[in-house]
Amino acid sequence: MKLTDVIRRPLITEKTSILREDGRTIVFQVASEANKIQIKRAIEQLLGAKVASVRTAMAHGKVKRQGRFEGRRPDWKKAYVKLREGQKMPEFLEGA
Repeated sequence: MKLTDVIRRPLITEKTSILREDGRTIVFQVASEANKIQIKRAIEQLLGAKVASVRTAMAHGKVKRQGRFEGRRPDWKKAYVKLREGQKMPEFLEGA
């Protein structure tokens, strides 16, 4: 799996904004098949920041209805990435 395929997008929510205030934790939506080692390697090479730890969680897709028809959104994975002490937050996440 290529490094650019591992990280899909940063998650910007109220909860992740509170986590980001400490200046060390960033949350990303990642590929469902990606493991912690691949996520850590992708963050370090793409963003240039050293990673202290990675925690992952699976978010299950919701069941949605359109009239009598029922569908399901896909499951997806998120990663909580904690940077090492003294590492700076990447510039594109500081203003968000």
